[in-house]
Amino acid sequence: MDKLTIAPSPHVHTSDSVRRNMYGVAIALIPALATSLWFFGLQALAVLLTSVISCVVVEFLVQKFILKVPTTISDGSAVVTGLILAFNLPSTLPLWIVVVGAIFSIGVCKMTFGGLGQNIVNPAIGGRVFLLMSFPAQMTSWPAVDGTTTATPLGLLKEGLKSGKSVSEIVDIPSSSDLLLGSVSGSLGEVSALALILGFVILLAAKIISWHIPVAVIGSMFAFQGILYLCDSEAFIDPLFTVLSGGALLGAIFMATDYVTSPMTHNGMIIYGCGIGLLTVIIRNFGAYPEGMSFAILIMNIVTPLINRYCKPKRFGEIAK
Repeated sequence: MDKLTIAPSPHVHTSDSVRRNMYGVAIALIPALATSLWFFGLQALAVLLTSVISCVVVEFLVQKFILKVPTTISDGSAVVTGLILAFNLPSTLPLWIVVVGAIFSIGVCKMTFGGLGQNIVNPAIGGRVFLLMSFPAQMTSWPAVDGTTTATPLGLLKEGLKSGKSVSEIVDIPSSSDLLLGSVSGSLGEVSALALILGFVILLAAKIISWHIPVAVIGSMFAFQGILYLCDSEAFIDPLFTVLSGGALLGAIFMATDYVTSPMTHNGMIIYGCGIGLLTVIIRNFGAYPEGMSFAILIMNIVTPLINRYCKPKRFGEIAK
């Protein structure tokens, strides 16, 4: 008589893996990468390679000689952290500062908590915010696509409003088509909204992410900025400019959707995304910094455990009430 062998769960297997998803994200970043290389040239490539190589090396060294655990650099997570960190940096940033950012991203934000799956904040965002606080002058020196140095579109808007001008009087603000196609100053990953949207389509088609967080972030930003714009169109920019400028799309699509630091359920994802959108609009309009996406994601990363506590997935076999 044959014996029935019962193995522990999980009993259902899919093709999903950390490596597949991470390298899928890297592929989705290719359009934005190509755009940044087109506009910023070899400087952008140097920052990108330095960031990626530094993140991989730091993870290897920490796992090999400090934690003394098997290395996991082949899973692609350190590569993706390096890519996203680079996408948040200006192409003119000194390479030694890029290395410092990689050390903080991997060594502090990721490996201190035990590695992939245990970090409480997105490592790339943690590294970016650390560099912004530590090297504000270098981190806010933005190259334009023509090789000169100027403020970002959000920076131009902030400076104009602080000087007492109305929105209609600020003549240097780029158009929505410029923001969409990529002819503005900024970090490597924010010069072309269209390239980021194409990356979003790739991620959705590959089922690496769901639509909930990006749509909640962008939708809430559009709605909250729209309310301000309707109240006073001369003191607040229109909502389309808000979602196309700065790190809005990069953050919503590639950073806020981090598996480890975002909620587990769809309802939780929507709450999380709306929180990011609201905080970004508040920081951009009323804070000292023209950009607020990284700070908003960082705050909501910390709130994620609370969201998971109240937005729990249904237990297997549970009967709906």
